[in-house]
Amino acid sequence: MLTLIKNIKELVQVERQPKLRVMGREMAHIETIKDAYLLIEGDKIKAFGPMTEWSGNADCEVDAAGRMVFPSFCDSHTHLVYAGSREIEYCDKIRGLSYEEIAKRGGGILNSAKRVQEASEQELYDDAQMRLEQMIGFGSGAVEIKSGYGMTTEAEMKMLRVIRRLKENSPLTIKSTLLGAHGIPMEYRGRQEAFVDLVVNEMIPQAAAEGLADFVDVFCDQGFFTVEDTDRMLDAGEKYGLRAKIHANELAYSGGIQCAVRHNALSCDHLEYTGDDEIKALLGSETMPTVLPGAAFFLNMVHAPVRKMMDAGLGVAMASDCNPGSSPSANMQLILSMACINYRMLPEEAINAVTLNSAYAMGVSGEMGSIAVGKRANFYITKPIPSYEYMPYAYGENKVDIVFLNGKRI
Repeated sequence: MLTLIKNIKELVQVERQPKLRVMGREMAHIETIKDAYLLIEGDKIKAFGPMTEWSGNADCEVDAAGRMVFPSFCDSHTHLVYAGSREIEYCDKIRGLSYEEIAKRGGGILNSAKRVQEASEQELYDDAQMRLEQMIGFGSGAVEIKSGYGMTTEAEMKMLRVIRRLKENSPLTIKSTLLGAHGIPMEYRGRQEAFVDLVVNEMIPQAAAEGLADFVDVFCDQGFFTVEDTDRMLDAGEKYGLRAKIHANELAYSGGIQCAVRHNALSCDHLEYTGDDEIKALLGSETMPTVLPGAAFFLNMVHAPVRKMMDAGLGVAMASDCNPGSSPSANMQLILSMACINYRMLPEEAINAVTLNSAYAMGVSGEMGSIAVGKRANFYITKPIPSYEYMPYAYGENKVDIVFLNGKRI
């Protein structure tokens, strides 16, 4: 079946020679076509170009006059499967308690872990499915979902089974990550190595045996897991064919970024504490630095030095970090705006960060993240807007009108 999107005011982020990621100064460039068409065949992009070049017939036509078309957002870091909210801890933060102080008294990740352990798979699935539907409405077409609120082998596998079920039933492209080492359970305080043993000897082998995870992740940071702990767990993941991703340098200069590069991690995420040594380690690597503006905003943290990273030649991705404790939003339009407002990125740089580079950070940039022939037909049509710069500018409104995923109107 051929579907034609015609009279597009501006078709944004087209690629005639697709790249897997964009780096450094390249991030400030996106290609667009005004008064354009986009032709879909099945679930793939078949052709695009100026409307004056279109001649032919299609089975279905959508008139996008006055509106723009963008590739769907790719949200490469979320904790979308969770039970309940944590607004009381939100109030504790307002009163001055730190992230680490809340965690030490059993809040934070441990609070969510208790709720996940008590919830049924069906409850977790229903809640997560609702969040996925909201994501689609904001323009997302791909998402990576981490476990990490289980803290026991049984609960972690429960979360991963929920993610597998979401993969099977959602039009979104979903990648699954085992984050068994998201925090240290109270019963393992003072004997952290024993919990690392549990992750290495039980969680990783079981997740791999059941085909439940695409990646393995570790929270390598001050007050959580050391570089030595992380090395052990990522080595175990590699043994079972799970590529590394790392939470790193959110709270301190932890060595997590260098650890990510050594393990050829697909991404290292957060990165508030990134200096010259960390940038030097990332240069020339395959690891995508991924910044999570929602968490920095919600926790009132320092901002990752994104401009310095790009000036050095690095690419940058951005993702929502949707989770109940530090970033309770999966709205990638808001992340796009934060990229410009808080990190002083140009709109073009920000668009690359939330599409092509974030697709790379979850291993799917060969099939999505831009408008290119042969890529999956994941895109959205905006409401009438004046320019693509309006997308980050108008941070308080949903600019998405129509969503296509896998070539189908949602």
